Amino acid sequence: MPWNERKVLFVFPGQGAQYRGMGGDIYKEHATAKKVYTQASDVLGYDLAELCFNDRDEQLNLTRFTQPALLTHSIACLEVFRDISDDRLQPAMTAGHSLGEYSALVAAKALSFETALRLVQKRGELMGTHGEGEMTAFPLDIDTIRPIAERYHCAVAGCNLPEQTVIGGRSEDLALVEEAVQEQFARKRPVRLKTEGAFHTYYMVKAAQLYRDVLEAATFDAFQVRALSNFTGGYHESDPDNVKACLFFQLFHPVLWHSNLQTAFADGIDLIVEFGGGIGKTDGPEGKRPNLEGIAKKALRAASHEADYLAVINIQSLENTAEFVNNPG
Repeated sequence: MPWNERKVLFVFPGQGAQYRGMGGDIYKEHATAKKVYTQASDVLGYDLAELCFNDRDEQLNLTRFTQPALLTHSIACLEVFRDISDDRLQPAMTAGHSLGEYSALVAAKALSFETALRLVQKRGELMGTHGEGEMTAFPLDIDTIRPIAERYHCAVAGCNLPEQTVIGGRSEDLALVEEAVQEQFARKRPVRLKTEGAFHTYYMVKAAQLYRDVLEAATFDAFQVRALSNFTGGYHESDPDNVKACLFFQLFHPVLWHSNLQTAFADGIDLIVEFGGGIGKTDGPEGKRPNLEGIAKKALRAASHEADYLAVINIQSLENTAEFVNNPG
């Protein structure tokens, strides 16, 4: 099917997709990326490019820096792609996982890049300062893992797939949950995640309370395309106050990512493009893989839905996806 007949979903990753060197390749080769990073540094008050590309003080994995860094990389990838493809590929909707929801709102034109930066800068500061705990992903459905987690005062933080649920809690409590799961389900291996707190659980309530005033003071614009809400699993409503409320509750409620994907599939999405971040053992951008692709492809198979998956996360994926759009034959 020609690309201009596709129904497209733009997606954006959240924390865990950051790495030292992130964005350095597109910054080096594209003036549009340099402009995005310069703009971000002016808003944030520090050299974000230096932090992302070199991270000499090992701050990139601190939430207060991770969140602006990932937002900036995602938007830089998006803007460079728009530039070299003449903005031909238009999304029908956008979605982001956790922090990525702010990138999705920028892509949907509901937030300016500057406003989103200021929001996530404060969001990251509050989450890092007032939150505690850690997170673990379990290859179990929510009904199975929830009672085990709650027995040890942990809470559901995310529903990525029917059988992939993320739990948050204190490190020692998570260890008890992990032990209990291994005893009951020997082949179900839990994975600790690279986060600075038990995000999207009750451990973030204090941060959310302080963040509420920040959200309420921010200016939100009219959506140019629909954007999905992690809190509801469906689309954001057009009312800015409702969007702010959803972002407030998102801080201490589970990320309903699988519901977001199901909503997009039900609306006939047949092409997904991921922007920003990257995972994999390579030290720099080359060789990184899209953070959300594995989850999306498992969800597609489970739903018996077909959609192609592309990415713009480094120079190679940028060129490949631009080639797809610029040369549809």
